[in-house]
Amino acid sequence: MATVTSTRPYHIIIFGASGFTGQFVVEEVARSAFEGPSGSLKWALAGRSRQRLDGVLNQAAETLRKPELRTEVEIIVADVSEADSLAIMCQQGLVVLNCVGPYRFYGEPVVKACIENGAHCIDICGEPQFLERMQLEYHSRAMDSGVYVIGSCGFDSIPADMGILYTKDQFKGTLTAVESFLTIHTGPEGGCAHDGTWQSAIYGFADSGSLRKLRKKFGHQPLPVVGAKVKKRGSLFFSKEIDQYAIPFMGSDPSVVRRSQRFLYEGHQELPVQYSAYVGVGGVWSLIKMFCGGLLFWFLGKFGLGRKLLITFPEFFSFGVFTKAGPSRKQMEGTSFSLTFFGEGYAEGLDPSQGRPNARICTQIHGAEPGYVATPVAMVQAAITVLNEPQFLPIKGGVYSPGAAFARTTLIDRLNRHGLVFSVKRF
Repeated sequence: MATVTSTRPYHIIIFGASGFTGQFVVEEVARSAFEGPSGSLKWALAGRSRQRLDGVLNQAAETLRKPELRTEVEIIVADVSEADSLAIMCQQGLVVLNCVGPYRFYGEPVVKACIENGAHCIDICGEPQFLERMQLEYHSRAMDSGVYVIGSCGFDSIPADMGILYTKDQFKGTLTAVESFLTIHTGPEGGCAHDGTWQSAIYGFADSGSLRKLRKKFGHQPLPVVGAKVKKRGSLFFSKEIDQYAIPFMGSDPSVVRRSQRFLYEGHQELPVQYSAYVGVGGVWSLIKMFCGGLLFWFLGKFGLGRKLLITFPEFFSFGVFTKAGPSRKQMEGTSFSLTFFGEGYAEGLDPSQGRPNARICTQIHGAEPGYVATPVAMVQAAITVLNEPQFLPIKGGVYSPGAAFARTTLIDRLNRHGLVFSVKRF
């Protein structure tokens, strides 16, 4: 297997650059090129269609008023179904940003090609089954090659994973438990998400039994519970913390955070933090829509024809939350998110095994539209961190979650400078 070398022509290759999310990753790389090693970044686009990639490059040049992009950025034709083309692509870059999903169908060939050809791999996957299967099947191979495969480096799940580390670092004592609450704020144009995320959720729900079987293969012992055990909240409740109804967050954040906590506990003897994630769903009318949509999703997601209907008509079945067109730039400009962490633990000098927690903390991450503004920022800054701070990554390569990979780096500082603002709040 090849190993990573700095003599390659490109620092970053964006694979799937002509996809809906990929086009915004292209723009973010162009904005951040001055942050590369020695103050510059050599990069290229990759995908199946040269014509579509040319179109994305022209759009980025026009949007950012950088006409030089049309001549300075190269294009590589590569197809996820053609292993040789992936190998040639990976041999040319230090880091591949993989934007091609759903990852359960298209992610593994890219991971395999990166490991075999010595390119680090970063994705924005929010699919726990894919993320955990890659760790199970490729971690040893990636370690042997010195390749870092770091999944879920978008809104799923860098804010949650790095937010836990930030909260732990700011807490004066022993942090033992954290609850997070996500709220999305939209402007007068409203908001929505591209249906690629909807498809990933449908396939993940249909195959949830496989995830449980997969986790048994790791043979992990349960992480120790430090301090008082926190009782999880119900499937629907009114949250005083965010002043609206909330439900458990169904995305990848809990599983990603759990993987990071396990790595830091087993590898660095850091006490694990109990974590529960929730998302605000608004008032009564939003609650009614969510209930109806959830019921349809649960019923139709159980059989093939139902899944086909869900995939074919995302806007109808999601009540406009997911669309085939995705959000407009106007909608993205008016959308933002807040992820608020409520932590508890024991003040300095107190034994967590004795009594109830006696100290609390509230932190928050605030940022722009999560799917296509914050996600490209998180992904690109993760890549720049890999390029600029290899000495602070885990000693060997491997398949890692963001918190495991970036715990010792300055990623949080980088995110702060790019609009994902971490702060300590008062209760």
